[in-house]
Amino acid sequence: MSRLRAVVAALTLGTPFVATAADVTRVASSFEDEDPFGMFIDVGIEHSRRRTKIVREALPLETGGTRQYQSELWYKSFDTRLNMDVAFGIAQDVELSFGLPVVLFQDESWDYVSGTNASNSTIINNCVNANGTPITGCNPATGANAVPLFNVPAATYRGGALGNMRFGFAWSIFNQRKDETKPTWVVGLDYEAPTAPLLDPSVETTTEARGRAVGDRVHKYTVSTALSRQIGLAEPYFKMHYTVPVRGPGAWTNCNNPNTIPQNLGHPENCGLPGWDRKETGIQAPHVAGVMFGSEFQVLDQPTRKFKMDLRAISNYVSEGRYYNELSGTLRKLLATGDYVQIGGQLAVTAEISDILSVRGSGMFLYNTDHLLTDEKIGKDLDGNGSVDITGNPAELNPNFDYRTDFVSRRFFATESKDFRLDLTATLRF
Repeated sequence: MSRLRAVVAALTLGTPFVATAADVTRVASSFEDEDPFGMFIDVGIEHSRRRTKIVREALPLETGGTRQYQSELWYKSFDTRLNMDVAFGIAQDVELSFGLPVVLFQDESWDYVSGTNASNSTIINNCVNANGTPITGCNPATGANAVPLFNVPAATYRGGALGNMRFGFAWSIFNQRKDETKPTWVVGLDYEAPTAPLLDPSVETTTEARGRAVGDRVHKYTVSTALSRQIGLAEPYFKMHYTVPVRGPGAWTNCNNPNTIPQNLGHPENCGLPGWDRKETGIQAPHVAGVMFGSEFQVLDQPTRKFKMDLRAISNYVSEGRYYNELSGTLRKLLATGDYVQIGGQLAVTAEISDILSVRGSGMFLYNTDHLLTDEKIGKDLDGNGSVDITGNPAELNPNFDYRTDFVSRRFFATESKDFRLDLTATLRF
């Protein structure tokens, strides 16, 4: 055992103190005997895609009211950003970090699925106003006098803006390199500040006028804990995290622009009335809880060069809320979205080119379970009589509720939704 320790010490002499830790338990450490100051600088390019089929529910009388779904659209989004992060040790096994993304491109597009077109799409052949009244002379079968919810195909383009700043704290309670009898155990707290320009979904953006606003004005606090243990050439790990969103001042509410043309709120006259303040009508960002587990494997281990492979499984739960989703860019508002689960994995490879430089590339895939995209509640009981009085007390009606999209038998769902992400990051270690 003493000979093995001597070999390990010789191989790691002169390298940063946490160089052998798994990616999820990496912590910059300072004031160590062999490394008085530890710091990581990460610069990377990240490209994410989402592809979702959007379907619409229906309860046709000819089927006895059995719920059916009509395929309508393919939604595609592309997000490319430059990530810059710095982490430095403020004590032994304790780090502070700071990050700033630059959102280069954030584009969306909508087009018909195969078999759907303007002649049979319920999006185009719409005969109902947002407040539930029928459109005079409209015939959904022929499309006469129909008023589309939005035009198809459609696209939005944003980018060229700074994203939300990130701040983090991490503490390695146990460090296997210091005590071989214990795994490396890290707890962390991360904060995402709403520094990006506020996105106004009611404003359409084109290629000629690319929108620079990409922010949501929501504070996000993430607590996490991770464990890893090196066993020979493998280092299995496990991580849990939970994100709590807190609405910040000036966060978007659909009542900021209640008279959008065409109208997209069912009862804009209720905006600001008792029971329908900004908190009730504005963004309600989702809570996110997740777990991941996997392992890093040393493929090549030399004194100055290392090559590692990382394979992990990922699962996240995204709660319901009202936020920007796959239909917000066309309906031009935040939408009440159902909860869903993400399941997938990631493969990454890391090449440690020298004692101070490494390059990491990764690819991630997530499948999102089916969920609602338009699910506003029709209102709430404000007078305490046990029901929402649609006609007797119109002030109880939710300003956001849209009879065209939120009424049962007209709601939209996300299905066959998949996320892809590619990431290439260079790391400097000091």
